[in-house]
Amino acid sequence: MNDNIKLALGGLLLALVASGSYWFGKTSTESRVPSAENQAERKLLYYRNPMGLPDTSPAPKKDSMGMDYIPVYAGEEAEDKEGFSISAAKVQKLGVQSEAAAMRELGANLRLNARIETDEQRLTTIAPKFEGWVERLFVNTTGQSVRKGEPLFEVYSPELVSAQRELELAKQGLASLKEADAEAQQSMQRLVDAGAARLKNWDIAGAQLNGGRITYYAPTNGIVLEKKAIEGMRFMPGETLYRIADLSTLWAIADVPEQDIGKLRRGDTAQVTVEAYPGRMFEGKVDFIYPTLNEMARTGQVRIVLRNADSMLKPAMYAQAQIMAGKAAKVLTVPTSAVIDSGTQQTVLVRLDEGRFAPRVVTLGQRSDDYVEVIEGLTEGEQVVTRANFLLDSESNLQAAFSGMSDASPPQKSRTVGHTATGVLEEDYGDGNVSITHEPIPSLKWPAMTMDFALANPSLVANVKPGSAIEFEIVERGAGEWVITRMTTKEQSHAEHSH
Repeated sequence: MNDNIKLALGGLLLALVASGSYWFGKTSTESRVPSAENQAERKLLYYRNPMGLPDTSPAPKKDSMGMDYIPVYAGEEAEDKEGFSISAAKVQKLGVQSEAAAMRELGANLRLNARIETDEQRLTTIAPKFEGWVERLFVNTTGQSVRKGEPLFEVYSPELVSAQRELELAKQGLASLKEADAEAQQSMQRLVDAGAARLKNWDIAGAQLNGGRITYYAPTNGIVLEKKAIEGMRFMPGETLYRIADLSTLWAIADVPEQDIGKLRRGDTAQVTVEAYPGRMFEGKVDFIYPTLNEMARTGQVRIVLRNADSMLKPAMYAQAQIMAGKAAKVLTVPTSAVIDSGTQQTVLVRLDEGRFAPRVVTLGQRSDDYVEVIEGLTEGEQVVTRANFLLDSESNLQAAFSGMSDASPPQKSRTVGHTATGVLEEDYGDGNVSITHEPIPSLKWPAMTMDFALANPSLVANVKPGSAIEFEIVERGAGEWVITRMTTKEQSHAEHSH
């Protein structure tokens, strides 16, 4: 075979190889990259919440954190599992605890401000209806205890002497007219009746006079709230000399917000506490609901009757009243500590499995001290996180953000949720807030400055002293609300890295 033939065959072979390579590469590429037609064939089902909340949308949207909802296509919904996962070590480190949602009796429990007052039905005022002088005092101090029938004071009144003398003379005249005609006896009888009525109107009918003097006695058991009588003083008709109160029963007048008035009924059980006796509970009943409302405070009032046999309660004490309004009924409840309240919605974290959690939006009802009714969003027996739920919620936000970044199509600029920074702890206010002087934070384009931050958990600063150099991580929980989710001293951080 000559050289020309060899060259021709070689060229043909190269052409065939090149053609085959082009065809193979084209076919391979087309099999790897879906065409517009293939993409169109993928059926979009819905967009799911990036934080794992049970919330979907038929159209693209953003959540309250500004993260895009994630598209879910046909065939992918099975992989769209509820919730987020946390390692067992991290769950233990965070101190996560949970409790089952359960049916409990949960009456409407109202906590109200109140004040102790005297029972108006057990107040007695002693005010003579004639003019006279105080001759002698048997009870001469305010606050003194008296018993019914005990002498209080003795008075002298010329007017009283005159009236008593006129009655005695009328009685003597009636006795002397036994033999007279009926008309004369009737006239004298009218004089006797008029004298007796006069003394009766003065509230001294039947009283024993001793030289124009009369003794007043305590009308009931009680305490002398007010004593104006002074030995030798002159008093006028109707002037109050003593005011006595029976304090064996007192009232607690409680202020009720306008929206809660309709929940109360006469006979509702109430428990009253006062600062003077911590831990002591005074039982009572709602006796009266006042028909008027304080226009400025928008509160009504209820009256609670309290027994005070041991005289521990004093009028004018400030008190706290707790009223079980209405009949208790069994409802689905969770601990109040399980609820994360953003202001616009209430969420709980459900423990699905070991290390797996899911946020649930719930609708809440009435509350007690420790539990709250769940109207919608949960079923009986589901485990809800009661401790460290705020930290778990922050963790789920981070995971959702990272998931959203990886699933985003087409690629877009990453949105950082957690931001790491360094600085110095200036002050721990002790109320869950701290002051930090931090270095520039490039991910937020913040310069170095001193700022106040909220803590996700007060224990984050338990071992960090003011003045320490620290590394910390912050998350934006709301517009302008930055929360520290992690904080370590630089020594601790270096020790962790070395391990």
